[in-house]
Amino acid sequence: MSNYHGAKGLEKKYEILKLNKTNKNDLLKIIGPPSTISDFDENKWIYVERLKSNQSLLKLGAQKIVKNNILIVELNNVGILQDKTFLNLDNMNDIKYIKSTTGKNFQNKNFMYSLLGSLREKINAPLRNMKKN
Repeated sequence: MSNYHGAKGLEKKYEILKLNKTNKNDLLKIIGPPSTISDFDENKWIYVERLKSNQSLLKLGAQKIVKNNILIVELNNVGILQDKTFLNLDNMNDIKYIKSTTGKNFQNKNFMYSLLGSLREKINAPLRNMKKN
């Protein structure tokens, strides 16, 4: 059994789209309404195509993703196609993340920190004595 979600044949429709020629109305005719529109840019439309299929009877109905295509189109202010990006299962995981981290560079060794720290130690001291008993 297969489970289809989104716009069918997205890869073929991607090939039909022409930069600086295709407009918003053409997109609606060719692909249909977008799966989602970017919250930050109303001229960035996202189309999704996903096909899941059952693996085997032994896997107790677990489904495997066969297709997972995403088409991102960017329109200019007058609705003409400016950019298009097609992602599939092969190139979707190619996004690189920065692995460096930022450490803290401050020290809390002022008078108030020391005073409050020593008060905290004195308050917590009876608790430590009670736990030992």
